[in-house]
Amino acid sequence: MQVELAACTASQSGKAEETPPPSPAAADASVAEDAPFLPDGGVRRRPGCGRFAQRSGSFRREVGRVAAETFLLTRLTLILLRYLGIGYRWIMQFLALCCYTLLLMPGFIQVVYYYFFSSQVHRSVVYGDQPRNRLDLYIPTTTTGLKPVVAFVTGGAWIIGYKGWGALLGRRLAERGIIVACIDYRNFPQGTIGDMVEDASQGISFVCNNIASYGGDPGRIYLVGQSAGAHIAACALLNQAIKECGEGDTSSWSVSQLKAYFGISGGYNLLNLVDHFHRRGLYRSIFLSIMEGEESLKKFSPQVMIKESSARPAVSLLPHIILFHGTSDYSIPSAESQAFVDALQQHGAKADLFLYEGKTHTDLFLQDPLRGGRDKMLEEIASVIHSDDPDASAQRLAVQQARRLVPEFMLTLAGRVSPF
Repeated sequence: MQVELAACTASQSGKAEETPPPSPAAADASVAEDAPFLPDGGVRRRPGCGRFAQRSGSFRREVGRVAAETFLLTRLTLILLRYLGIGYRWIMQFLALCCYTLLLMPGFIQVVYYYFFSSQVHRSVVYGDQPRNRLDLYIPTTTTGLKPVVAFVTGGAWIIGYKGWGALLGRRLAERGIIVACIDYRNFPQGTIGDMVEDASQGISFVCNNIASYGGDPGRIYLVGQSAGAHIAACALLNQAIKECGEGDTSSWSVSQLKAYFGISGGYNLLNLVDHFHRRGLYRSIFLSIMEGEESLKKFSPQVMIKESSARPAVSLLPHIILFHGTSDYSIPSAESQAFVDALQQHGAKADLFLYEGKTHTDLFLQDPLRGGRDKMLEEIASVIHSDDPDASAQRLAVQQARRLVPEFMLTLAGRVSPF
């Protein structure tokens, strides 16, 4: 009892015997065992933990991005269903779309993985102050020299357009040594056609004025649009030409900075498409709301606008216009591209049309690139872009090496059930 009391008293008075200091080896082991993970803590990290923490943080950021993208796509789908209504026609279209998607799923999974995890993809680069003023950049693996550039406006019926839809085309063109900038824009009901054209124009301006910092050649920029994106891009191009012709406005970007415009499966005369879209399920009331009323259809119809006396001088400023369309396209008839090319040629513009027998609305943009190997439309685009490239032989080799992403029998079945 006395010994215990003495020990307690010594402890309280601060006069207890000090424990002998540990040996240097033991101290080092203790530090290594209890070392904090923060690099500024002044203590050596535990081996391997820094790399693990870095990878964990990177993985968490990627998961967060995937969750945000998934939420956006789900919201866009719900908006589309709310505006279009759900009836027998839409139930059948939805079932066909599900079958179509399942058949192409092997390719979609690979493209989604590439989009979120490839170091070649720079997602959501900010180009403006409005919602969805973002673009994705697809950078070729070869880094020697400045690369030609494509500014791409994706489709989506003016309602579900999204920059991520351009991942497959961005990948295929990047394989051919071309930088691709997929421009996102406000969709209906977040914005109307005027907002979409404004966003596309601002995205083109960003590409023209900033692409050099990403390894792009400012002297070799090309504009590409697909479906509704082809219409939006054509409107932005013609509007800028009209501004430059009438007001000399080149403060943001100039039509002369674009070497050519490629339109894929686009519609260029809305007056002819109102009833067609109504029969296809994009009802007249919704379509007119998107286009800011019936009185604005003419204003946002490039084929009609170039015939106006006030716009005719602007036609001479337009770059080479090249259109692609499938003859079995039921979403937007190929006659739309034919009529636009005819009107352009009648007014002195340089315009060409490539029609693909038996191709549907999605064949040129989805099934053919998923097929791999040689792709006629992409070859045409790449041949124009690389026409002044001394190293074009390397790009032709990349065309032959493009890997198949979906088996042929699944692509054939997808074409048969496609709702497009």
